[in-house]
Amino acid sequence: MISLLHEQLDAARSRLEPAVYDYYAAGSGEETTLGEAEAAWLSYRLRPRVLHDVSAVDIGTELLGARIESPFLVAPMAFHALAHPDAECATVAGAGAAGSLAVVSTRASRLLEDIAAAATGPWWFQAYLMRDRGLTEALVGRAAQAGAGAVVLTVDTPYVGRKGRVSGVRIAVPDDEFLVNLAQHLLPGSIGRESAEQDPSMTPDVIGRLAEVSGLPVLVKGVLRGDEAVRCLDAGAAGVIVSNHGGRQLDRAVPSALALPEVVAAVGGRAPVLVDGGVRTGTDALVALALGASAVLVGRPLLWALASGGAAGVTDALDALGADLRHVLALAGAARLGDLDPSLVTTSRLPG
Repeated sequence: MISLLHEQLDAARSRLEPAVYDYYAAGSGEETTLGEAEAAWLSYRLRPRVLHDVSAVDIGTELLGARIESPFLVAPMAFHALAHPDAECATVAGAGAAGSLAVVSTRASRLLEDIAAAATGPWWFQAYLMRDRGLTEALVGRAAQAGAGAVVLTVDTPYVGRKGRVSGVRIAVPDDEFLVNLAQHLLPGSIGRESAEQDPSMTPDVIGRLAEVSGLPVLVKGVLRGDEAVRCLDAGAAGVIVSNHGGRQLDRAVPSALALPEVVAAVGGRAPVLVDGGVRTGTDALVALALGASAVLVGRPLLWALASGGAAGVTDALDALGADLRHVLALAGAARLGDLDPSLVTTSRLPG
């Protein structure tokens, strides 16, 4: 982890209530998957090129029609108001100022319309298929109307994983925040929290349905296998995100860093493949991008950035990651993301 992210983590840990810090930091089960995320990127080694002009390095790219100045995106995470009073409004503003793109969670603490008004750059909306499917459809429709550029359908949570640090699946959140975007769509007599829980009967048909309802491309998040990636694309997905939910769902699931090559190979260029999980440095991102990822998503470090410095903290963290990536790209002999390919990466490791 680069030094600024360490400093923001320390500041967040000192400022957040212990229960909130533990909720954000927790993994499921014995936290095996959580603990392996960063180490998995370290298992790769680089084969740099030399005698290439790297006097100017550009890390910008285009993703589903949106131009972004950095391939580091803000991963969807719940309840940002626990970290900072400006909540997701500060997160999207900070991401936009860094030339990045933020993915806004279904479990956001603020109204989608208020978040959209605060956005200074492109943003996507993350959706869960809820037991009341009308809630999901209403939210993706509102997100599209508010200016979201895509829907990110999370599929690895048929049930929410148990986390020992929080004695259950999530921290207690007041109804006015848990249901802030849902209350207006609840059916009369329904119990809001029950209606809003994930639907474990979800099948691939929902991908096309959400694309139809929203009019937006739908990326599927939570894919760790090549055959499952193909299944999603065949059902209409515009892309996939390799992710194990930050180690918060099935413990001992394979690290995203190790699943990425299989998924990229199976997709075969049909659609963008993104990845999250344990990305903490420019070198981690370099490996992911060389292996075929179109962009990387960063989670917890940006919550620590938000907690420690609000919108400016998020911008600082993303800028630091971008600067680190520019530096290592140059050292690897690449002047732009298009110069990267799998030949730059090997899995060879030093003995011991």
